[in-house]
Amino acid sequence: MTQLHSRKLQYLDEIARSGSIRKAADRLNVSSSAINRQILSLEEEFGVPLFERLPRGLRLTAAGELCIEHVRDVLKDFSKLETRIRALKMPQAGRISLVTTVGLASGPLPEIIGRFIEQNPRVHIKLRSDGGTTTVNPVLTGDVDIGLGFNIAAMPGIRTLATFDIPIGAVVPPEHKLAESTGPVDLVDLVQERMVLAQSGTSLRDVINLVLSSVPVPVEPVLETNSSETVRQLVRRGIGISLLNPLDVVAECRRGELVFRPLAAMQTHHQPMKLFTRARASMDASTSLFIEFLLKELGALVADLQKDGNLPAQRGSFGPIKT
Repeated sequence: MTQLHSRKLQYLDEIARSGSIRKAADRLNVSSSAINRQILSLEEEFGVPLFERLPRGLRLTAAGELCIEHVRDVLKDFSKLETRIRALKMPQAGRISLVTTVGLASGPLPEIIGRFIEQNPRVHIKLRSDGGTTTVNPVLTGDVDIGLGFNIAAMPGIRTLATFDIPIGAVVPPEHKLAESTGPVDLVDLVQERMVLAQSGTSLRDVINLVLSSVPVPVEPVLETNSSETVRQLVRRGIGISLLNPLDVVAECRRGELVFRPLAAMQTHHQPMKLFTRARASMDASTSLFIEFLLKELGALVADLQKDGNLPAQRGSFGPIKT
């Protein structure tokens, strides 16, 4: 704590949190008597007790509750002041906020964001993950700067930065018989297996339902969930196979924990993955730098998946489509 204001504020806050002068003294590395003298002095100044002395500690009085509310506001404002002064000495490169799907947040994005932070260590990134089309809402309200999600419809207030066309495919454990061969897999072979699928009502399940609509028999999954991580874990355990997009499982596939098989061309349905921001929103230099980096990384990732045969070559253009 600086000399900008009295240490009494910090003493008062710590006693209120710990409920004990002794504990507060231990945490602040000062003597109990020094803290006690300061609190008694403050109570004398106010003319009322701030703490009720109990056999096992201290409890705030009504006056103490009012006092601690003011103290914490002061300490919070001081913390903000410290941050701003530090920024004058070593300016931050900026702050970036991004919302994406749960699958992407636990899939390729950690590695991509990690590389960006290594190159730009003073940038602060806030990443949140939402389900399905709810990725739009935080961007529309201005809570975050950038959104990355699937099946995002064109709408007023949203500006599309890039679109990638991502088809879903079969995801199986490496010891599964469908993992023994390469190339597209037929739905007839898939629906004979136990399936673990995204929950009804999610944007991914809507695409899955379109894929399965060509199958003449109803498909009853052994489990449905809105958690892509749960789907991946159950597939790894051999509970069933699933239908996912390759970006959601790229890390597991590279580690040899899962195998992705594209669907036969006539059975393929695509999920457009959109990078977007709020229309007319101004972007600072750090956000623009991150968008450029993200587009480059996603483009390279999609190109690798295409080269590996996990994206159909005949669709051709999987790079960002600027709009």
